[in-house]
Amino acid sequence: MTITAHFRIPLIVLLFLVLPFAGCSSSNEREPMDGTVSTTKRFLGSSRTFLVPSEIKGNVAFWRNVYGKWSRGEVAIHDDEYMGVIYEVADLPGPTLEGYTAEQKRFVRARKAYYKRRLEDLEGRIRAGLSPRRYDRALYNKLKKAGGRWAIYGAGDRVRTQRGLRERFRRGLAISGRYDAKFREIFRSRGLPEDLAYLPHVESSFQVRARSNVGAAGVWQFMRSTGKRYMTVNSAVDERLDPVTAAEGAASYLGIAYRKLSSWPLAVTSYNHGQGGMENAKAIYGNDIGAIVRRYKGPYFGFASRNFYAEFIAAREVASHPNRYFPKGTKYYKPLSEDRLVLRRSTSAPWLAYYYGVSKSRLASLNLHWKKSVRQGRANLPAGCTVWLPKGSLKRAGRAPASRMMLAKAEYRSKAKRKSTRIAKVEPRRKPVRTARAEPKPRPIKVAKARPKPVQVARAGSKWKPIRVAKAKSKWKPAKVAKVGSKSKPVKMVKAESKWKPAKVAKAKSSKAKVHVVKPNETLYRVSIYYKLSVAELQRLNRMGPNDTNIRPGQRLRVSG
Repeated sequence: MTITAHFRIPLIVLLFLVLPFAGCSSSNEREPMDGTVSTTKRFLGSSRTFLVPSEIKGNVAFWRNVYGKWSRGEVAIHDDEYMGVIYEVADLPGPTLEGYTAEQKRFVRARKAYYKRRLEDLEGRIRAGLSPRRYDRALYNKLKKAGGRWAIYGAGDRVRTQRGLRERFRRGLAISGRYDAKFREIFRSRGLPEDLAYLPHVESSFQVRARSNVGAAGVWQFMRSTGKRYMTVNSAVDERLDPVTAAEGAASYLGIAYRKLSSWPLAVTSYNHGQGGMENAKAIYGNDIGAIVRRYKGPYFGFASRNFYAEFIAAREVASHPNRYFPKGTKYYKPLSEDRLVLRRSTSAPWLAYYYGVSKSRLASLNLHWKKSVRQGRANLPAGCTVWLPKGSLKRAGRAPASRMMLAKAEYRSKAKRKSTRIAKVEPRRKPVRTARAEPKPRPIKVAKARPKPVQVARAGSKWKPIRVAKAKSKWKPAKVAKVGSKSKPVKMVKAESKWKPAKVAKAKSSKAKVHVVKPNETLYRVSIYYKLSVAELQRLNRMGPNDTNIRPGQRLRVSG
């Protein structure tokens, strides 16, 4: 009996004792419906959160070279299944532009055809039982090492070319300085890994206006149908082009994906392939992303889906070590500092520009998600839409006197030739306007149709003095006002559509707490932004625990004390 036989039973027993503890670093927790998950240290984005199995290490190394090593003037010719098999990295002829020139297209086609012929010839020799020629032996050994002796079969059809993206990635890294902190705050507030903020490097290189040939748009590359589930996408606005609002949508999507799949590699891949597709893959191979990438042959699980997680891991590594890959340095954009306003009711963009003292062009440049009809004032912004304003705009508007803002709005409306008119004000001796009181009962002001004349108000111990009041469209005569004791007070007049009536005294504000009714797809974070509260303050008002972030449509939330 061998030594192995002596220790076989103890080893098996030891294996069963150790196995239950091996899975402690992974989580199978069920998550709330809004995509929020419980916060732990590992969700900051550790290597245990985003595992890299041996089957995809070659893929990760390939995309790391694409992002951090190969320039736009270089093209790699490689196998599209075994990504570690690189036949050649060739220099492109002619100038380096955003796209291929005609000369470069001919060059790439020729090099691709050359390797296709060689591989087909090599496959034919192997099928015939012949050994590879001397100059093909290195080619054969590469494929055999990557996928075994069967990897040569069909290799000619798997030849693919990939241009370097080093300059584009560096430019995206600079732009990310504007959004990175905000994106991380969004993911952190929902208990998601902060490193998910690197996903736009894969999707769009942080190009705000990016659009794919299949209809995806914005930094986060949402399809229109998916975007409608997490943000406003209609004929007036397309919030897929607002990086922050789209990031909130991405956080909701990824949180829900993780709740369904219980694996971050699968949840990240679902961002490209869909949650349903990854549930099908999981049903066959479990949470093994390496096996899924190598062996899963589901519908539409093509090159992009197979490589999406590897691209994310490579982008994460390059972006988190910029000095290693870009030793000349990277000049990051300044962090986002503009004021964010979430509209409570529909309004027009020109009115917002007038109210906050911002030019229309400046406002449009800050809100790329507005469509042309909104920018030109032909359509209103819908309620719930995000508006970005220059830094300090909300604070300045909050300090402005209410009467000044009211007059500004009245002036704006008259300029726009609107029919309604604001309150005509009378301010004697620089005191607040008060409604005339009469004891006993006040009498209504009688208005006669005639040529406009000044209103005369009786004053105790003095002569009658004319007081000018704003003109109305209809003709009217001096109003008769009841005398009160020995003195009379200024009368505040409100214009109705056809008759003048005594102004009603404004009701005192209700001391009751404000309540928000949760709408579909709303999250606790979105509600807190809407009412300018922190998530913790919103939880305190509604007696919710620090990890209790689950809300449902129709639920009533207190948003003030």
